[in-house]
Amino acid sequence: MDSTAPEVDPVSPEGDAPSPSSGAAAAAAAPGGTADARAQASAAPLSRYEAQKRRDWNTFLQYLRNQRPPLALAGCGGAQVIEFLRYLDQFGKTKVHAPGCAFFGRPTPPAPCPCPLRQAWGSLDALIGRLRAAFEESGGKPEANPFAARAVRFYLREIRESQAKARGVRYEKKKRKRAPTSAVRDAGDTSSSAATAAAAATTTSGGSGSDAGEGSFTARPGGSSIS
Repeated sequence: MDSTAPEVDPVSPEGDAPSPSSGAAAAAAAPGGTADARAQASAAPLSRYEAQKRRDWNTFLQYLRNQRPPLALAGCGGAQVIEFLRYLDQFGKTKVHAPGCAFFGRPTPPAPCPCPLRQAWGSLDALIGRLRAAFEESGGKPEANPFAARAVRFYLREIRESQAKARGVRYEKKKRKRAPTSAVRDAGDTSSSAATAAAAATTTSGGSGSDAGEGSFTARPGGSSIS
């Protein structure tokens, strides 16, 4: 590699390292010092999404380094991202029929054909989402994010439409399931009945009117869950 070629510093997608002052504060606040905290942080396993995001980010940085001449991350734009997506097509496993193929537009072709394999639109769309997040977690500014460029969005839209026609499938956004209205209403009635019973029991046991019941509610905060 040419010594004058720009180099890309591989930055971890988890973000910046803690400052010495914050490390000292953590060491003073928790027994065991920062060594134990770092050991616990490194021992914590990454989620499947975080692990895949790290692999994708390292793959993209390696792709930039392998270019001739190597490309710097700071000079990467939407055009370079599109070239990267086209480069990944050679590793695709989705059959995309050409317009002249006898199975064009058929979702279940009865026989094999010589049409090439490509990356599926869904895989590319998810990949861009992970790389967009990794770029900003690595210190990149949202307004300079090449994975959020308009050209990349247009390219993904073209891939979605062309593959839908070639494969005879329809791509639709998944709708988030909502809880039935009756179930939500029943849950609210149950919780209100339990609260009324608790207030009555507290008042009967020696409280002074409504103030005793209100105090019992503040001592029992409720929880919440996120789907």
